[in-house]
Amino acid sequence: MKKFKMKNMLKKCFITSVLAFAFIGCGSEKEGETAPKLDYSNAVYIYSWAEYIPPEVFEKFEKETGIKVIEDIYSTNEEMFTKLKAGAVGYDIVVPSPDYAEIMMNENMLAKIDKNKISTYENIDKRVLKKLEGFDKGNNYAVPYTMSATIIAVNTEKVPDYPRDYSIYDREDLKGRMTLLDDMKEVLIAGLGMEGYPQDTDSEEAMKKAAERIIGWKNNIAKFDSESFGKNFASEDFWVVQGYAENIYMELSDEQIEHTDFVVPQKGGSASIDSFVILESSKNKENAHKFIEFIHKPEIYALVADYLMLPSINVPAVEYMEEEPLFTLEDLDKAELLKDTTPTLELQNKYWEEIKMHN
Repeated sequence: MKKFKMKNMLKKCFITSVLAFAFIGCGSEKEGETAPKLDYSNAVYIYSWAEYIPPEVFEKFEKETGIKVIEDIYSTNEEMFTKLKAGAVGYDIVVPSPDYAEIMMNENMLAKIDKNKISTYENIDKRVLKKLEGFDKGNNYAVPYTMSATIIAVNTEKVPDYPRDYSIYDREDLKGRMTLLDDMKEVLIAGLGMEGYPQDTDSEEAMKKAAERIIGWKNNIAKFDSESFGKNFASEDFWVVQGYAENIYMELSDEQIEHTDFVVPQKGGSASIDSFVILESSKNKENAHKFIEFIHKPEIYALVADYLMLPSINVPAVEYMEEEPLFTLEDLDKAELLKDTTPTLELQNKYWEEIKMHN
């Protein structure tokens, strides 16, 4: 039995408290123990994804430092970026995917990280830091939080034999039982990768080939779905879905986990390193550095990895982990890291529109 099975239901209940905690904080107090008084003027404001940082981590940070954590939530990188560009202020830390960390860095929206203020920085896996150097030379602006991938979840009871890449979407016998994300970038990366092209190609020929392949997939899928792929996979309406392992896992029973394969595609796969970045407009840069330093304490980062069921990018944290991740860092070696493809956006939009309009 995999370790994560034993905590599955407990974890699902635990997650329901995240949003409430994020906005009001949580100061636990054991019997006979007085919790330190929090200075609410001494805070760090975090703009992040829902259910992404364990509330227990906020609680421990507040208790140790007296710094109040206030979290706001976004559902897409685009939503976050648009809000900040429109003039939203007051945030200190944001947690973008690498493509948007790159965009924000190039837009001069980010403050330089002072690594001297992050004593735990050396705990971060050097392989992950090296991947971020593709756009952040010297790792000056982004401190890795997690490394994950866009995966293909397969119900192995319904689909016992299958390829471990996007060619599974060529299967006409699975017609109507599969979904792809309703996400231009994710789907195009898959199509381009299967044709042997990088995500930032400016080749019309490459994009045309990828679009033709994806149109073939579209004939076999039930729909493009970025909202309910996890729930629909758990209900067994669909047997093969493109999505994010963490979201799908949270919807599954222990029994269903036993016959679910979280496939990191060996061709056409994409990976993401979500990172902590400190906004240039931050009023609490000192506290922001303290929070990042705290996250990368081994015993704290182990809570993060266990909570998200992701591989630890913090090397010593592995010794503290109690759960088995859904995949390993080694599984992600061949996955292409998301990057800024703004220069080819017009070309992408052209072919994505063709794909969506095709009947």
